[in-house]
Amino acid sequence: MRCAAPISVLLALTLLAGCNEKGAPDAEQEAPAPPSLTASARPQQPAQGAEQGTPLKDRVATLGLLNKRNNLSQDIELKPGESKRVGDVIVRLASCERTPPWEEPEETGAFVQVLVAQGRNNADTNANGNWEKIFSGWLFKNSPSVNVVEHPIYDVWVKNCAMRFPGEEAAPSDGPSPDASDNSAA
Repeated sequence: MRCAAPISVLLALTLLAGCNEKGAPDAEQEAPAPPSLTASARPQQPAQGAEQGTPLKDRVATLGLLNKRNNLSQDIELKPGESKRVGDVIVRLASCERTPPWEEPEETGAFVQVLVAQGRNNADTNANGNWEKIFSGWLFKNSPSVNVVEHPIYDVWVKNCAMRFPGEEAAPSDGPSPDASDNSAA
């Protein structure tokens, strides 16, 4: 019973510490906006989960594809939802993202699916639709070891995700400046 008294005193002090000058508990609510800032005049914040920057359908991912048998590699450019067949492999892109330029660390990633034709005579099995999904997941440009396409013949990796964020300036490689074209015409 002796322990109950100090605990109740401590509890009462804690409750009093949470009261303002009038004795009412502090409310952790936002103060109402002054009449000059109505809801329509406030800057709108993007909704939770809303896309920022270039819409997903307008992004373009550049992926590298290596055939380890003949040591040939090539770049594949895909928009989300597209797939491309190169020989006995199909690469599908579901999404691509990159961190905004103001965030660190910089990272570029793509959600990729890789399918490979099965069987000895791939021409016959391809017609019948015998494909095996060897990879489905996110690949990262700056952290390639986080997720790896494990296949004895094919390797796929992310090279770029072309997208922009609000306030981001155009890159100088986007094309010649208007001044350069005026000088060449003169």
